[in-house]
Amino acid sequence: MSDSNLFDKIVSHAKEYGFVFPSSDIYGGLAAVYDYGQNGVELRNNLRQFWYLSMTRLNQNIVGLDSSIFMHPRIWKASGHVDGFNDPMIDNKDSKKRYRADVLIEDHQEKIRQKIEKEIEKAAKRFGDTFDASMYRTTNPRVMEYQAKIDRMDQILKEGLESGNLNVIKDLIEKEGIVCPISGSKNWTEVRQFNLMYSTQMNALDGGDDALYLRPETAQGIFVNYLNVQKTGRMKLPFGIAQTGKAFRNEIVARQFIMRMKEFEQMEMQFFCKPGTELEWYNYWKEQRMRWHKALGIPKTKYRFHDHIKLAHYANAAVDIEFDFPFGFKEVEGIHSRTDFDLGRHEEFSGKKLRYFDPETNESFIPYVVETSIGLDRLFLLVLSNAFQEESVDGDTRTVLKLHPAIAPVKCAILPLVKKDGLPELAEKIYEDLRFDFNVFIEDKDSIGKRYRRMDAIGTPFCVTVDHDSLNDHMVTIRHRDTMQQERVSISALHDILNKETSMSSLLKSI
Repeated sequence: MSDSNLFDKIVSHAKEYGFVFPSSDIYGGLAAVYDYGQNGVELRNNLRQFWYLSMTRLNQNIVGLDSSIFMHPRIWKASGHVDGFNDPMIDNKDSKKRYRADVLIEDHQEKIRQKIEKEIEKAAKRFGDTFDASMYRTTNPRVMEYQAKIDRMDQILKEGLESGNLNVIKDLIEKEGIVCPISGSKNWTEVRQFNLMYSTQMNALDGGDDALYLRPETAQGIFVNYLNVQKTGRMKLPFGIAQTGKAFRNEIVARQFIMRMKEFEQMEMQFFCKPGTELEWYNYWKEQRMRWHKALGIPKTKYRFHDHIKLAHYANAAVDIEFDFPFGFKEVEGIHSRTDFDLGRHEEFSGKKLRYFDPETNESFIPYVVETSIGLDRLFLLVLSNAFQEESVDGDTRTVLKLHPAIAPVKCAILPLVKKDGLPELAEKIYEDLRFDFNVFIEDKDSIGKRYRRMDAIGTPFCVTVDHDSLNDHMVTIRHRDTMQQERVSISALHDILNKETSMSSLLKSI
């Protein structure tokens, strides 16, 4: 199965099993906007909870916040978003489709990287156990030529974006023969800048005609509340503030399902530290965030770090954690050393002192900030892509989501073997005993085999079958999703089994 076919199956599966629906579906949908269904909202909530608890409960010096979507318009002037929150836009004259010019180039680079990986795979098969992939990358002429080409494109793209000379980006697209994915045409317009913020108006707004913006990120809500949290919480450096919430960006091209949307949710933590220590904390959080991802049981080969070729105006270091989606490696999380830019600008624009007084050194200074920022929707797509599997079982195809049990939408399904003889009543009693601590599901429709398959498809880690023997021996058959193995256990043991295997605390302890 090709990667594009796999991705199409994941998207179809998400709708069929109540994970993600197109927004306004009965009206034909709304481009780049999606709704989360009954199983999707459970998975999404579990992922959000895992992130939030890992930040606030596993770190004594990190606290939570929930700032508003609407904020004073001068905040976005201070942050640089009004003047500089732009992406390079290019149109194809034949297909009439609009693209981000830098993404077109990055996608082209990814194709070259895939050629490198194929060369390495062929060499590994040829040389066997003695093969040294790292040495091959630096000595094989063809691989070195591919890598040099990628590096040259990085340099040209960086220079064009940093200088604002968009002509060199257009020239690069033409030189590389990059075509429109829809029309296959090279008939491009000029590259121009496009501001991503949505604006609106609010009556009786101080400042007269100033526009009101839907926030394009949640970070600024943390920065403008830094002093409130620091004083009321008596926080000492270093400390962090974490929050999750909606953000809005008028994306040039929203594509790849929920990968890039106009309305999305961020999970961000801003870590305030003493100037001069920021790069130490940057490296610390870089390592910690990768450990967090791996705790979900996803192979480390699916991840990579990607250093930014162009640093944002506020950063002195930045790296992305990228995941190997069916459509290639893409960013899911960014770690940035933001220096004192944000607090310094808000101090300047608000007239309010945002300095921290260190009683040990008698110094007063603006803290530096290290940020970790992950998209909840991208994380959702990440775990869905990794979990989706099709297996051959007794000549049939089993579609299963092998989600970590702690984030699975439903933890356990209670399935009476038949709809009579007191089995539904016993199943209902088991359900009542478990539902206060676990999201459990009870069903008696169709054969037990079909019910297993439905639970596999939504990632339910355990199914409990209530049969006639259960009425006498108070035992049930528990089936494990991944292995499909079954065992008889006491009804009274179910709570402890589920708690051990599916609790959020067990996942947190694995970080």
